[in-house]
Amino acid sequence: MERTKQEMLMKVPEITLIFWIAKLGTTAFGEAFSDYIFFNDYIGRNPAILMGLGFLIVCLIIQLRTRKYVPWVYWLAVTAVSIFGTMSADFLNKDLGMPLYASTLLLLGLQAAVFIAWYATEKTLDVHSINTSRRELFYWLTVLFTFGLGTAAGDFAAVTLGLGTLASTFVFLAVILVPAAGYKWFRLNEVLAFWFAYTITRPLGASFGDWLAVPAPYGDGLQIGTGPISLVLGIVLLGVIALIDFRHRRENPRTETVAYSGSPGSPV
Repeated sequence: MERTKQEMLMKVPEITLIFWIAKLGTTAFGEAFSDYIFFNDYIGRNPAILMGLGFLIVCLIIQLRTRKYVPWVYWLAVTAVSIFGTMSADFLNKDLGMPLYASTLLLLGLQAAVFIAWYATEKTLDVHSINTSRRELFYWLTVLFTFGLGTAAGDFAAVTLGLGTLASTFVFLAVILVPAAGYKWFRLNEVLAFWFAYTITRPLGASFGDWLAVPAPYGDGLQIGTGPISLVLGIVLLGVIALIDFRHRRENPRTETVAYSGSPGSPV
């Protein structure tokens, strides 16, 4: 069946199980790699966050210039957001001295503000409607704040509330089951369920990543180190994205044409 113009403009993937696996992979990797760079004495925090910002800008420019969903481009952008979102939350806490509860509330307020502006402008928050440049900008701004919020919330649960990283992982795992169960059995609104789950995947993946990686004396888990865990999680994430790309190409053989244009959101 020939695809419509609107379908060709879709810039985000279908929400399937492998989507959530990849999303959790980017959160865990982003947490570990961001900590490895941000707290590296040879690099320094300010150069690290500038590097993270530069990488994010490049990835988002490439994503915005694509004319359709391209798995490698999309997930590279999500990974860049994950790294910079983690650094941003850590910058608020470590460099500016903001308490974890304050940074969590600040980022929660910013995310809510984006949702309000997005809905007021577009009358929908449905990710299946990401088919214009403006909607895509709202989408990526929302994604950025969910990553920053998730990092702050995960640290707040583990440190301020004293749960530790492993207990926090199970707490957020239980929380993420709420929208899943609500959508499946209690007719919870699909859009609300998606963004609820999308936001919670961040502290879930980040808490698990910290449990694996953060070294002594700050870590309360396996303390393997942020460098080794970044390498392992990066390899796993590359494998997951390769599988997504393979399935996408197999299911969409007629759409694998030139995917870039001079302006974001241009019709194919």
